[in-house]
Amino acid sequence: MRSTVIAAGRRHSLGLRADGAVVAAGQGTSDECRVEDWARMVAVAAGNVHTAPNTGRSHSVGLRADGTVTATGWNGDGQCDVTSWRDVTQVAAGWRRTLGLVADGTVRAAGRVREGACDVGRWREIVGLACGDWHSVGLGADGTVVAAGNDRRGQCAVGPWRDIAAVAAGYLHTVGLTTDGRVLAVGDPSTGACDVGAWSDVVAVAAGSYHTVGVTAAGRVVAAGNGDHGQCDVTDWREIVAVAAGSTHTLGLRADGTVVAAGNNEHGQCDVTGWTAIRSPL
Repeated sequence: MRSTVIAAGRRHSLGLRADGAVVAAGQGTSDECRVEDWARMVAVAAGNVHTAPNTGRSHSVGLRADGTVTATGWNGDGQCDVTSWRDVTQVAAGWRRTLGLVADGTVRAAGRVREGACDVGRWREIVGLACGDWHSVGLGADGTVVAAGNDRRGQCAVGPWRDIAAVAAGYLHTVGLTTDGRVLAVGDPSTGACDVGAWSDVVAVAAGSYHTVGVTAAGRVVAAGNGDHGQCDVTDWREIVAVAAGSTHTLGLRADGTVVAAGNNEHGQCDVTGWTAIRSPL
């Protein structure tokens, strides 16, 4: 799995600079944008992609080079209680929840337990993570996928998948990138976010609340799903090496270290024009 160098939540965005510092854009009413003192980071994650009107609170997670984790923002369910974690190699953040992949292939979780999305204690030999709103997804070293949490729309029906290289999770859907560049999806079909069967030559994927985004080997971007806020208006982007999908906005990292954005900017989450020297995900 690539390191997460850009991240998009519901109302904020994060970017990891090449020097290990982190930049943020967005509302920040829950201190989720208080990352100016972060240093020596190697990955970031943005929580809370839920679209309900009463969920404006969110959090941000940073993984340090020494394998420790920090978090800032709303901590109503303990999703920021990650300071004791050690030997972490990846982080993921969802609605009221944080996941950490440990170097031994196990997974730690902090936050809301009600839907079962934190029931990851038995996972083993995991090499990648993704957080949806109410479900969590793990990529196994053998290319299989496991999931935990709410499965009311079939978003956890990933058992048959094989030869998966990367995973992403949205509100009610899950996406898998195969080793040969194809994309699979399960979950709620009503928004079109699962209409990815025709995609090919894809090297990276991201999932927002109701949309899915992919980067091709040529640096182009494809999108499927609800684009009511313009979050799927990405076909003109070029030389993209990574993408992130928030609730209703999309970020793209260019090869030159700058970032582009499309979609809802009501809270300033797309104000990334001045970001430079964002770290490569490779």
